Amino acid sequence: MGDKGAHDITIDDMQPVVFKAFLHFIYTDSMPPMDGLEDDDKREMVKHLLVAADKYAMERMKSICEGMLCKSLDVETVASVLALADQHNCSNLKDACTEFMLSSNRMKEVISSQGYLHLKRSSPDVIVDVLERAAKSRKI
Repeated sequence: MGDKGAHDITIDDMQPVVFKAFLHFIYTDSMPPMDGLEDDDKREMVKHLLVAADKYAMERMKSICEGMLCKSLDVETVASVLALADQHNCSNLKDACTEFMLSSNRMKEVISSQGYLHLKRSSPDVIVDVLERAAKSRKI
């Protein structure tokens, strides 16, 4: 029943499982169920969905992804999430990551994480932002 002139559309920049979740959101205006996923896999899925939402200007989906990532921050992942937030202009998520890093009293652990090493190499300006915010908060 397909149109004889129709061509396949190839989506190269998204994994099939992420595309399926993206379509679920488009058709239902809700995030797909992720009950069967481990926490790390769930966080990775949400990161991929945030990237897709940013690329395709799905602001509501992007906002939902930001909120989900804000709730799942830990010392091992906060720096990589901060890099993602900076790359995709997620100011709420960026603020949440910065606050987590400054208020957790675990900055030493954050600095020793792989995500921090990546952040330091890829986005040193973000590290400067965190340090400036820390300095300002100590003055008050």
